Amino acid sequence: MSDWMPEAETPPVSPPEDVSTPEEPDLPQDGPVADAPSFEPAEPAPLGVERTPTGRAEVDALLERLADADHLPADGHTEVYEDVHRGLKSALTSLDARPAGDARPPAAPGPPRPGPTPAYDNTHDHRS
Repeated sequence: MSDWMPEAETPPVSPPEDVSTPEEPDLPQDGPVADAPSFEPAEPAPLGVERTPTGRAEVDALLERLADADHLPADGHTEVYEDVHRGLKSALTSLDARPAGDARPPAAPGPPRPGPTPAYDNTHDHRS
C-alpha cells in the first residue's frame, strides 16, 4: 500500500478530447517517389588523394598505380592493392640485398664475446 494521497485542491488530469494526427503528405500512388534513396552502388569516383613523390622511380610508379583503383568498382580494388603491396615489398627487400659488385663473404661467426662487467663484485656472498 502507498501513503501517497493526491491533494484535495489538485484536479484530476484527463486526456485531451481532440486528439488529431498529423496529416500525411500527398504521395503519388502510381510511381516511385522522386527523392527515394537508390540501393544501387554508386559509380566509381576518384578520391582526390595527392601522391607525394618519394624520389625512387620504382616506388613512385607503384603509388601511381593506386590511381587505377579510383576508376574501378570496390571489388576490383583488392587486385590493385595486392599488386602495389607486392611491388612495395619487393622494393623494400631489394634494399637489404648486397650490391652486385660486393664479393665479400658474410662475416663468419666468431667465439662468443664476454658480457659487460658489473660495476661491483657480486660473486661473493660476504655473510658471516
